[in-house]
Amino acid sequence: MKNKENKVKTVKYDKGQVFVKIMAGILALLMVAGTGATLVFALMA
Repeated sequence: MKNKENKVKTVKYDKGQVFVKIMAGILALLMVAGTGATLVFALMA
């Protein structure tokens, strides 16, 4: 019983960790894209 409960908790934690990593990656990508776009527009002006 205890082993099954631990496995379920581990799976839920892993899914949450993966979700957080994906969101962090998307936010980092948006920040880099925003910085790049700002530099391009600043150089064009």
